[in-house]
Amino acid sequence: MPVSPAWCAMMARYNMWQNRDLLGAADDLAPAARVAERGAFFGTIAGTLSHLLWADLVWMARFAGGERPAGDIAGSAGLFDDWPDYKARHAATDDRILAWAEGLSPEDVTGDLTWQSGAAGREVVKPLGLCIAHFFNHQTHHRGQLHAMLTAAGARPGDTDLFLMPDEVRL
Repeated sequence: MPVSPAWCAMMARYNMWQNRDLLGAADDLAPAARVAERGAFFGTIAGTLSHLLWADLVWMARFAGGERPAGDIAGSAGLFDDWPDYKARHAATDDRILAWAEGLSPEDVTGDLTWQSGAAGREVVKPLGLCIAHFFNHQTHHRGQLHAMLTAAGARPGDTDLFLMPDEVRL
């Protein structure tokens, strides 16, 4: 399935909607609950959130330029540890993702993307559409983990079904 600008904009709105909900649910937890080990790949709610923001910033640097965050995958769970600052940075990143997605043209989602991958340990060349699909899929994957951890911690995150996304999710 080809990736289109309309699909990217829809997924960016979905990303924003879900992140607002999950951060709101995490905000209701005691700070100790956000950093409690939960057996997830990135250990904690805070660690998974930190990795998610780090990865969003890495991919946005590849797609749209700008500064790449420090560190690598292994250190991404501890990169953003100040909760108020994290929430502000995540909201600003979601705004950036949505603005980028809403500004895409059909030509902007074609061709190849070349980058030096820390995960693969080499230069990688892949179709840009595949990379964009991976970007949004990666977000959904980790938000699923967060939803489960938040629920287990006693928080009440909302619906995750794409068809339930409010139409007014915008900048």
